[in-house]
Amino acid sequence: MGSMMAYGDLVALTESILSKGYGYSREEAEITAWALAEADARGVPSHGVSRLAFYRMNRDLKFSRPGAEPEIVWETPCSLLVDGHDGVGAFVSEFCVKGVIEKARGVGSGFCAVRNSNHFGMAGLWAEMIAKNDMIGMAFTNTRTCAIPTFGRRRILGTNPIAVGIPEGNEHDGIFLLDMATTTVAHGKVEVYDRRKKPMPLGWAVDENGVGTSDATEFERMFLADDTYGGHLFLGGEGDENGGHKGFGLGLLVELLCSGLSLGMSTIETFRKGHGSGITHFFGAMRLDLFGDPKALKRRIGEILDAIRKSEKAEGQDRIYIHGEKESEARAAAMKQGVFIDSATHDFLESLAGEFGLQSPKWM
Repeated sequence: MGSMMAYGDLVALTESILSKGYGYSREEAEITAWALAEADARGVPSHGVSRLAFYRMNRDLKFSRPGAEPEIVWETPCSLLVDGHDGVGAFVSEFCVKGVIEKARGVGSGFCAVRNSNHFGMAGLWAEMIAKNDMIGMAFTNTRTCAIPTFGRRRILGTNPIAVGIPEGNEHDGIFLLDMATTTVAHGKVEVYDRRKKPMPLGWAVDENGVGTSDATEFERMFLADDTYGGHLFLGGEGDENGGHKGFGLGLLVELLCSGLSLGMSTIETFRKGHGSGITHFFGAMRLDLFGDPKALKRRIGEILDAIRKSEKAEGQDRIYIHGEKESEARAAAMKQGVFIDSATHDFLESLAGEFGLQSPKWM
């Protein structure tokens, strides 16, 4: 069960909660509300407005410091190193993404390593923002400690997502948008199952004894405790027989790009009392015209993707989805029909509006 809210109303409500309730500046509230509402509109509630609880906790514990301004501490014609000074993640990320786009416009490519930031929402939003400029966009981030390395026992890395956006030119005229955790799922999906009191699929995570679990509520309790045993599995699962070492390798790659190149905290060091969260990011932009005529390149990319779309389907299936299509189509539907909000998040938003003296949420 759940409710529907018009996209614009969801953005406005989230902005008001962040500015009047959490002390965000107008600019911080606007970009953060956009990032959270976009996730819900695209059918990714793990990164949607339910994240307001996590953002509030981070502010209260001084992991996140609204009002902090990002600072460029190293710069070349094609690169930036930014210290977010524990600021709001989406605000810091927008600053960095604008920076790599500007660098790429000037010299063809731009890259930015970021330290001392915070949760920035869906990684794909930032890769897509870059790709809309006839560029290849990339966004990576580490996260709080979630995942167990292959043959390890302790949580030591994050879900460490990878996002890449590449424009295509055909009747779709869209963007190939790969946005994936390097673990089997992002931790927010476990939170969704916990919130909805449903068992999660086996293969997502193991308990403190290293045994697979489907109990999302118990896993969440264990996860929030100080004990660092048990956690998410990387893509490929336990061991290396089904390729778990490959998922681990991808997660480690993200860690080195984000934390290594920024001289920031590694995942195991994040969220320590008395410090900011320590989250690190890495962004990249490359102009398509580095490789030729952008129209011809987008057309060729579209031809490749169309060939895959039109290829033979498995029995009982009528469509092959290219990465980003499900989310794009969900967003288009949400713009017309409203954004789905589950019952737990509905009640949460109602409580926040009441607590901060805001107008009651406008449900459809």
